[in-house]
Amino acid sequence: QVQLVESGGGLVQAGGSLRLSCAASGRTFSSYHMGWFRQTPGKGREFVAAIRWGGGRTYSADSVKGRFTISRDNAKNTVYLQMNSLKHEDTAVYYCASAPFSSVSLVDQRSYDYWGQGTQVTVSS
Repeated sequence: QVQLVESGGGLVQAGGSLRLSCAASGRTFSSYHMGWFRQTPGKGREFVAAIRWGGGRTYSADSVKGRFTISRDNAKNTVYLQMNSLKHEDTAVYYCASAPFSSVSLVDQRSYDYWGQGTQVTVSS
């Protein structure tokens, strides 16, 4: 059974920072790509960032480029999302997800086969 557990969400003022973590278990973490998505009420799930299995290639949505950084520690089976210069519009539930090694597009949520339960990030303006 694959489990992805997010942590690190919370309430922060605009301009502040948070670091989200996603701990994975139940599969060979280093063989899978990882991604972060977010969702607000009434809207679909939105791609935020992704990282290839070895950590050598990352992708970010235009809305977070220069502010958010994705990284992974394969020894700890954990992927991180460092979020700086947070804005009110970053308020959402953030989900981590894993995608099989064969996945081509990490922007497309259909590439991901396992998802965490989500962690709430609230940015006050």
